[in-house]
Amino acid sequence: MISAFFHAAFYNPIYNALVALIAIVPGGDVGIAVILVTIIIRLVLLPFSLSAARTQRAMKELEPRIKELKERHKGDKEKEALETLALYREAKVNPFASIATVFIQIPVLLALYWVFRYEPFSTLDSARLYSFTPLPHAVSLQFIGLISVTGKSTVLAVLAGITQYFQAHLALSGTMKPAEGKGMQNDFQRVMGMQLKYIFPFLIGTISYTTSGAVALYFVTTNIAGSFQEWHVRRTLKADEAL
Repeated sequence: MISAFFHAAFYNPIYNALVALIAIVPGGDVGIAVILVTIIIRLVLLPFSLSAARTQRAMKELEPRIKELKERHKGDKEKEALETLALYREAKVNPFASIATVFIQIPVLLALYWVFRYEPFSTLDSARLYSFTPLPHAVSLQFIGLISVTGKSTVLAVLAGITQYFQAHLALSGTMKPAEGKGMQNDFQRVMGMQLKYIFPFLIGTISYTTSGAVALYFVTTNIAGSFQEWHVRRTLKADEAL
């Protein structure tokens, strides 16, 4: 049931979009189609990311008042929870918006990854194609005629790790910046930040090398797109503050 829904709602649409782009791209370059479909999906998800960033900023602004509520109602969890919810309503903040955004993005990005991971594109899966999806006359598995998208690519794997590092660095200095001060939550945020910045790039590079050039190209593109997204979100939030 869940698998059927996932394929119908996410996997198949992305697969068909990729096949259609291969039909449009000169020479049927699968690598260029991977880049284009990744960028398109990132643009579709941008409004959700922007909404989540605005919510995170609003929550940070409310932190002193929430801390005051906790001190005032220490020991009375029910009263604390009711007044905290009232504070959120007053500030017109939905604390669950960021979680909802993550749940929206995860299946899309997973479907995108799995399409690149499991579809060879040397042969098309006609059972997944819609009747209106154009079929490519030619399919090139050599990205710009140089790098195989089905084989391993050291160059793309290294680029995937490097771009992941820079995206994490940009995010951790912007909308995902760990809170200052002491406490278990702040320590947890700092540890997660260190892992995101130093361990995750190595992990992404390893996955990119051990899978295929298409997966590596997906990671490179989504990391670069994510960096531009972070820049756009930061710029939009600053514009909001200036109003």
